[in-house]
Amino acid sequence: MSHSHGHHLPATNLTKFAWLSIAAAVVTIGLKTAAWWVTGSVGLLSDATESLVNLAAAVLALFVLRVAARPPDSTHHFGHAKAEYFSAAVEGVMIFIAAVIIVASAVRRLLNPQPLSDLGIGLIVAVAASVVNGVVGVILLRAGRRHRSITLTADGKHLWTDVVTTAGVLIGLGLVTLTGWEWLDPVVAILVGANIIWTGFRLIHGAGGGLMDRTLSAADNQTIAEALAQQTDDDVSFHGLRTRQSGRVRFATVDMLVPGNWTVRQSHDRLEEVQTAVKAVLPDLDVTVHLEPREDPRSYGEYPVEVPIPDDPNLQP
Repeated sequence: MSHSHGHHLPATNLTKFAWLSIAAAVVTIGLKTAAWWVTGSVGLLSDATESLVNLAAAVLALFVLRVAARPPDSTHHFGHAKAEYFSAAVEGVMIFIAAVIIVASAVRRLLNPQPLSDLGIGLIVAVAASVVNGVVGVILLRAGRRHRSITLTADGKHLWTDVVTTAGVLIGLGLVTLTGWEWLDPVVAILVGANIIWTGFRLIHGAGGGLMDRTLSAADNQTIAEALAQQTDDDVSFHGLRTRQSGRVRFATVDMLVPGNWTVRQSHDRLEEVQTAVKAVLPDLDVTVHLEPREDPRSYGEYPVEVPIPDDPNLQP
């Protein structure tokens, strides 16, 4: 007999953060395009190109957050939270595309140098755009951590990548101003492209882990194991703990061994106590407990409860 106890997170309105990201992308595209138009800097052009990717990613995030907030239905019994992983993966691909465009433009400019103009104005406009992205990026990262939303976290990281990109471009333009070496502008743009490629890889890697039902963090697994250990006594023990992260939702299943002569009511009452204890330490965890008789050899065969606790930092959500 299995019994599930838990609830999916309520459909918190996270779309307001996506709208904020869209607004920031529109503003920064305008500012950076103006800066490129004034200066002719391929570095600023690459920066504006990445902001186009930010806008596409923010629109995708808006759609995905609406899908992920849908409750379980007849065809999706565990909800729609995994939709967020698709958003992060697609955003990673978009970043790769932007990086290719940036590097290609930079190589062309490196082979055919062009003079830059009005760098002072361009720098001021680029800094303003970077401030917008930095502020919104912090807001999205905090919201992503608070609501465990990989979509908001990915969008926030992307905006911070944009801030780093702008910083690199500004350094390149500053060096051009100081030295007169115009080839520094496309070289910095190439370095920016390499940084964006790394960010895209990390986003795709994280999304892939989520789609493969990655286990919960080591801290969460330890918390669950400790709660179950406190419920263990001469009659009750546990094994076969399995956990997974699905977007914003966390799941855990575990086998509970009880005496075979217990009544269904007695076993169920004890099961309810266990689930209440686990949810007391992780309130939004969806817990499923499977009852098994201690005397039946078939009840054994899974790893004990304390084993599945990863220590690989790459497995953290």
